[in-house]
Amino acid sequence: MLSRAASLGGETAAVLAGADLAGLASAAGRFGAANVYLAEDARLAAPLPQPRIDVLARLVTGEGFDTILFAQSVLASDLAAGLAARLDAGLNWDLADLELREGALVGRRPALSDSVWVDVGWSSHVRLALFRAGAFEPVESGRAVEVHELEVELDERSLRAELVEAAAEASSGPSIEDAEVIVAGGRGLGSPAGFALLEELAETLGGAVAATRAVVDAGWYPYAAQVGQTGKTVSPRLYLAVGISGAIQHKVGMAGSGVIIAINKDAHAPIFEYADLGVVGDLNAIVPRLSALVRAARA
Repeated sequence: MLSRAASLGGETAAVLAGADLAGLASAAGRFGAANVYLAEDARLAAPLPQPRIDVLARLVTGEGFDTILFAQSVLASDLAAGLAARLDAGLNWDLADLELREGALVGRRPALSDSVWVDVGWSSHVRLALFRAGAFEPVESGRAVEVHELEVELDERSLRAELVEAAAEASSGPSIEDAEVIVAGGRGLGSPAGFALLEELAETLGGAVAATRAVVDAGWYPYAAQVGQTGKTVSPRLYLAVGISGAIQHKVGMAGSGVIIAINKDAHAPIFEYADLGVVGDLNAIVPRLSALVRAARA
């Protein structure tokens, strides 16, 4: 996000809010921030939105910023919505790009289940935007950064919620939101045991495993791995769709992938209509062979 903002010209600033933030300020400068506003406070350690909204609202009004950009996450979505309400500002979400046209910022987002692209703008003075994960590539600029330490002032109402416990499912490898390679499986795998083939291939490629809604609903794989209209939106460099028919609901979540490869025994599966490369055949023979070839190439 910083890289894209810096490419548009003007002053680009980063806001760091949390606890134990040493070292992050210089990293923000590497990716385009000329100024870093540092809000470091133990009360910001938990991933709760309201204290951060307090910090951002005071900064935006105090410094006169007119555009605030967020990279998509659960916390960022809460922040963007809450800040929009606090500032009476316009919020465009699910954006995939942002550009400057005749002095005005214009966002681009998919619509109608990703079948068309639309341009969106803002009528408010303060503009907020929430972008799809993986929409932009990081570009190092190596510029010097000026750090401004903020005095953290929080409203009493913002401290009423408390994080009692945080638990995460044990997993290895990257999450599907961060992975550059995703190996996804559908009902064509035949059973939950089929995901063992995908996990082996994903591990070989250094990627993550994803699933369609059908297999998640059937209890074959966790919901956290679901890609699609009711799951997560991903933008990896490589998306391997194994045993996936390619319904529009799934396409919505992965259409932004760099290269899409489909493996399916049904030559007429809809996914072949938008895959960059299609392989028609038995996935139980193709996937293990593919894993073996990748291991041999890396040996």
